[in-house]
This record gives sequence, structure tokens and C-alpha cells, in this order.
Amino acid sequence: MEATASMDIADRLAAVRERIATAERDYGRSPGSVQLLAVSKRQAVAAIRAAQAQGQQAFGENYLQEAADKREALADAPIEWHFIGALQSNKTRPVAEGFDWVHTIDRLKIARRLSQQRPPAMPPLNCCIQVNVSGEASKAGVEPADAAELARSVAELPGLALRGLMTLPEAVMDFAAQRAAFAQLRAIQQALIAEGLALDTLSMGMSNDLEAAVAEGSTLVRLGTAVFGPRPEKTT
Repeated sequence: MEATASMDIADRLAAVRERIATAERDYGRSPGSVQLLAVSKRQAVAAIRAAQAQGQQAFGENYLQEAADKREALADAPIEWHFIGALQSNKTRPVAEGFDWVHTIDRLKIARRLSQQRPPAMPPLNCCIQVNVSGEASKAGVEPADAAELARSVAELPGLALRGLMTLPEAVMDFAAQRAAFAQLRAIQQALIAEGLALDTLSMGMSNDLEAAVAEGSTLVRLGTAVFGPRPEKTT
């Protein structure tokens, strides 16, 4: 990667980190309580290396084959790999065997397969339940009313560590509406914590709604182009 491109990523990362820090201050969050997940789908290995050289450790991938190629190329780097794409039951093994986190569990069948396929020698696979808080037919995720039951079941599975909840709400510009969507997820999390589940993660917030997510308790925001710049077109 050219030096100028690496400098661009360094500058973008610095800007994103400052944006997160500002939101933490503005909404009474503790410094460092919100982590950045750099969404690296369709980004080059060199771009990921450039971000990792700037201290970014967690990267999110959506496509299994692309992620496998990147993990192989970056095996020497201390990277925490998160799977954030749609997950079909016949594609669970690569996630169980190759990732540190999965954010998109929305069915017990998926969780059971991940549990069965997680190698015993590896640490438990960190998991989030994906909740469709906006009720969009085009979005994956369990219905809010069913999220607690699924979370309880996933928490009992060996080889998995249920860490929290994730959502991808409807894209709206109104700040109050953004906060209302994220507040739904926080309420589900708080109810489960009250039951005794040790949930420490709310994976919510992207470039257009980061501040609203932080205001409502997000612990992990998912940003791609804000870190890497424009995403290359997908090739067939």
C-alpha cells in the first residue's frame, strides 16, 4: 500500500477515535467505554495492516471466503476477527473455527451448530444476539419480543460465550428516532442482566447514528468507510 494511503487511514482512524471520545464526553460515558469495530469487508489486506499498525485490533467481516483469505494473509498479526454478516446454518463451521466473535445469531439452530462446531481447544466463541428492533422485513434478526428467550437458550450452550446484543435499525436521520431504536435494545439487555445473564456488549451504531448509539449505551460501534475510505466495488 502506498504511504499516502496508509497516512489517510491513520488520519481517518484518528478522526473516528476523536468522534467516539467526543460522544462519550457528551453523553456521560466513561472514557474508553465504547470500542471501535473496523468493518473491513471488500478492503485490501494492506489496508487492514495499515489500520492494525495504528493500534486497531478488532475487524469485522461479512463474507466467509473473503474473510478466510484475509485471516490466512494476516495470520502473523494480532487481530480479533468479528463475523457480522448474515449467517446460514450450512455456513456456520468457518465462523465456529475461524472467528473470535459472531454478532448475527438470530436462531437457536445457528447457535447450536456454532456450539457443536467450535473446536474444544479454542476459547469460547463470543456471541451477540441480533435483534430486529425496527421490524424491517429486509433485515435479519430475532423479533424484540423473542430476544430474551433466544438469549437464555444461547447462554446455556457450551463453546459459546453470550456477550450481548446487536442491532442494525432502520436508517433514519432524526436523532430522537435513532435513540428510540437503540433504547429498545438497551432495555432488552438490562432485563436480561436483571435475570442474571452477564451481558457486557451492545453492538450498535454506525457512521450515521454513532452518537445516538453511544447516548443509549453502545459498547461497540461498527464503522467501515469512515476508517478505510470508499469501499471497492464488489467483483463477481
